[in-house]
Order: sequence, then C-alpha cells, then structure tokens
Amino acid sequence: MLETRTQSVKSRSRNLRVGLAQCESEVLAAQRLRFKVFAEELGARLDSRTPGVDRDIFDPYCEHLIVRDEAEGRIVGTYRILSPESARRVGGYYSETEFDLTRLAHLRPRMVEIGRSCIDPDYRTGATIALLWQGLARYMHEMRYDYLVGCASISMADGGHAAASLYRRLSTDHESPPEYRVFPRCQLPLDALREDLDVAVPPLLKGYLRAGAWICGAPAWDPDFNVADLPILMHMNRVEGRYARHFVERAA
Repeated sequence: MLETRTQSVKSRSRNLRVGLAQCESEVLAAQRLRFKVFAEELGARLDSRTPGVDRDIFDPYCEHLIVRDEAEGRIVGTYRILSPESARRVGGYYSETEFDLTRLAHLRPRMVEIGRSCIDPDYRTGATIALLWQGLARYMHEMRYDYLVGCASISMADGGHAAASLYRRLSTDHESPPEYRVFPRCQLPLDALREDLDVAVPPLLKGYLRAGAWICGAPAWDPDFNVADLPILMHMNRVEGRYARHFVERAA
C-alpha cells in the first residue's frame, strides 16, 4: 500500500494505517469516499464523468494520502497532495482557481498544496485526523518541502454569516504578513453579512491554526461546494509546541 519513501504510521486505538495510495484501486476508493462525503453528505455539485466518484483534472497529477482500516479493508480518510513539480505540469495549483497567488510565487519551489480532505463519518475521531497529519508531516519531511498551502472550508448553509463571523474573529490573531496575502477571485460579500455570530471553529481549521497556519486573506465563495474557503499557508517551522512533538517528530 505504501511507497518506499513514505513509511506507514499505525494507529494504536484501531487497526488503521496511513500512507500514499499505491494503485489505481486505492485512488478510486479515495475518490469514492470524497464523493460520499462532499456530494451525498454535504450536497456539493461535483462535475465528474463517473457516477459516485469525485475526480477532476488535478487528480492524475496528485498523490493521494489515505487512511485504511486494515481489518475492514476500506479507506476511511484521505488528503490530496499536489507537489510543486506536479503543479507545474498541470498548469498551477487548485487554489489558483479561487485565489490570486501572485504574492506566493517565490515559495512555489517549496510549496505543497493539500486539499479534498475528508473522513468517513464512522471514523471521525482524533486518531484518524492525527494519522492524516502524521502522514502529511512525514511527506513534507522526506521530500524536503517547507510550505503547505490550501483552503479551509466553512459551510454556507446559513448564507455566509458564519463564515464572515469566523473570518473577522480569526484573522485578528492569525492573519498572515502582507507579503503572503492572496486575493479571492469570487470574494464572499463580507459587507453584506453579519460578523458578530459566536460560531464554533471547524475541527480542520482549528487544527491548522493551532499548528501555526496563517489565514492569507478574505474568504472566497465556492458555489459548487457551497462553502466559503479561507486561504491557509503554513511553514513547517511554525508547527509549534505539542503539535510539533505530535506530528513532526513522529515523521522524522
């Protein structure tokens, strides 16, 4: 299941392993999980030619990090990873469909994009999330990349008020320096939305921020997924404290 350059990390609480998909059947299983979560559970409109599969033009250029339940023989978590070299081959990062990344141009040779993160509803525990993060940390360490870029999605089920409130609250403490700012191509209309709601931070976004990630600008509206996407950038050197011990040291 695992490429030689990426060793497996096993969960102690369940018979789970994380690593890069090694064959088309594993990639397909990850894409089916993505469809189950994004389309069937969250209502995204996915443009896929294969029923029940979430696949786009970036997938063939990506590596697919997967968590597998060995006892059940099923893939229960996944991340899509786009390396700088693969981004050049496909013509850019997926994030560039939503944001102008001009100010990050100097980081491209060392910048990996992550996305399409999802976990099967039966496995949404800290152990599964920790395995995905350990897999990412190991990948970054072994490939000697320095930056992770991606989007943290917030539901637009309420019309965007929760997303606007979260952005205003979180950007106070987590906004990037101006030189790392990116700009949404379809910006959420913040001036027309409430910004005073007491909204819980989604677990994935909370994890990014606790690990030292920056929010690099205002959220973009993704109509196909009906979410507001916050642009996230993380330098691996900023992964601090218990997150550094928990994720990075286990990957070394």
